[in-house]
Amino acid sequence: MDDQHVHDAKDLASFGYKQHLHRSLGSFSSFAAGYSFISVLTGMFELFGFGYAFAGPRIFWTWLVVWIGQMAVALCFAELAARYPIAGSVYQWSKQLSRSGVAWLTGWLMLIGDVVTIAAVAIAMEIVLPSIWSGFQVFANTTQNAVFLGICVLVVTTLLNMSGVRPMAIVNNVGVAAELIGVTVFVILLLVHLQRGPAVVLHSAGTGPGVPGYSFLGDGAALLLAVIMPAYVMYGFDTACTLAEETKDPRRKGPKAIINALAAAGIGGALLLLFAMMASPTLNPAKLGVAGLPYIIEGALGSTLGKVMLVDVAVAIFVCALAIQTATIRLTFAMARDNNLPFGEVLSRVSRKANSPILPAIISGVVASLILIINVGKPQIFTIVTSVAIILVYAAYFLVTGALFLKRGSGWLGSSEGGLFSLGRWGSLVNGVAFVYGVLMSVDLIWPRSSIYGVGGDAWGGIVVVGAVVLIGAAYYLLFQRERSEAQGIVLDHRAEPSLTDGVQD
Repeated sequence: MDDQHVHDAKDLASFGYKQHLHRSLGSFSSFAAGYSFISVLTGMFELFGFGYAFAGPRIFWTWLVVWIGQMAVALCFAELAARYPIAGSVYQWSKQLSRSGVAWLTGWLMLIGDVVTIAAVAIAMEIVLPSIWSGFQVFANTTQNAVFLGICVLVVTTLLNMSGVRPMAIVNNVGVAAELIGVTVFVILLLVHLQRGPAVVLHSAGTGPGVPGYSFLGDGAALLLAVIMPAYVMYGFDTACTLAEETKDPRRKGPKAIINALAAAGIGGALLLLFAMMASPTLNPAKLGVAGLPYIIEGALGSTLGKVMLVDVAVAIFVCALAIQTATIRLTFAMARDNNLPFGEVLSRVSRKANSPILPAIISGVVASLILIINVGKPQIFTIVTSVAIILVYAAYFLVTGALFLKRGSGWLGSSEGGLFSLGRWGSLVNGVAFVYGVLMSVDLIWPRSSIYGVGGDAWGGIVVVGAVVLIGAAYYLLFQRERSEAQGIVLDHRAEPSLTDGVQD
């Protein structure tokens, strides 16, 4: 064991945990974990049509707003990653900053949100694969085919995650490299097929006013609906630090991975959006709202080259699902290790052969598949599943940024001791922006509307589902978990906090 491994193991021990996971990931693997969860190509190809149908080319501005808001969140997370390099990221950070009840709710929301996101990403294959080859259209019904392809993806990602972090990281690294190259190639190819200037982003293309039930908001109503697309793309960057116990020198690599992943996704996505609309054969929202980015790609690049590029999108979707499931497994492991989940001892067991938790991989794959099967009869499966996933994760995020903001008020500072990442005097301002952004975005996403969740009573689907998740989690915690959490030392008020540089190599 080299010096860095010894330092990292001692650092982890300072938080009361032994090194059980295999610490083998370097800088690019850490970055790739965060970037593949974000996956610009996955989110854009899945929900571009939905967003464009409401806002037209002005969807570009919603991308920038979400990127700025999420960057504020990412900067706060980078500070926490430098201070608490422990598997489970969001849950662990909340545990260090707040009381056990808030920490448990944060972990619970993130866990359910992650599982729902796995399902949401897996069904994105329906947007791409049938466009590449008609043989992928196994079922005539689009919803049924999406569920079928999604379950096929989940079977493969589950098997890969069961094989250990190293095989997963190799596949993920290759996939992320392919996506980064793909985004660059997409931008270049679209750039040479432009049909209009960048002023296109100032036009509505006939979208905006007349959104049912929201006419009093004017154009703002359309933008509030269109924001779902970038909101769905730009989260999950904390995955880089969910794998902290498998990353070498995580106090330094983790913060950089979080910021770089979101920066790369934000810049690449903005350019892809801009040039796609500048090169699109049409700006008709009735056409692009249904056919989405695949139509633009094939229309601009031609059928053959367009299909070749769509293969790269399919790879991006696969590694995105893989990374999200990996994050889910580590979060399950972290909570179970603290005896914060039922059957914690079993769920936190690490396979000696794979150096990775096996049971959480199986459970996450099965539950994500069940989510798809349950929704097989709903034509709005894409927007329902993705919207619920975003709300749950955003709620977990603002519980962390809120707890951090309160901690700053009592004197907490992200010290730069040891040269580690810190916001310094800008901490309170950035943290405040992150918290307010998270709350406002969650309210927007959960707001009852038929355009997302369906007509009639279904319009309240977001509130009902999220409310049920919160109530079930709170009831379980109060009835069964509270005493166990406190017995395990989850309340840290009287526990000495480790030095920021404990176990960190100079």
